Amino acid sequence: MPDLLPPIHPGEILKELYLDPLEMSAGMLAKKLNVPRTRIERIVSGKTAITSDTALRLARFFNTTPQLWMNLQVSFDLKIEAERNRAEIERIPVRDAA
Repeated sequence: MPDLLPPIHPGEILKELYLDPLEMSAGMLAKKLNVPRTRIERIVSGKTAITSDTALRLARFFNTTPQLWMNLQVSFDLKIEAERNRAEIERIPVRDAA
């Protein structure tokens, strides 16, 4: 069954649910996380993935879990890959559960 929701990059969630309500810029967050400004800017713009290091830092700062951030990234990656290779993946036979 096709997924009805489009892939959402974790950077969009970071921006809309965390940065915007706090009126915080990506640069300001980067400074608080002690990471390069471009790292957070690229995540927020959807140009780069959240790494385990960034997930740990975001979790600490926003009082969440690193798993939240990593799960958002993995979910996004899986949706993108499924769309990109749908035809090839669907040609793989399903193993009988006999």
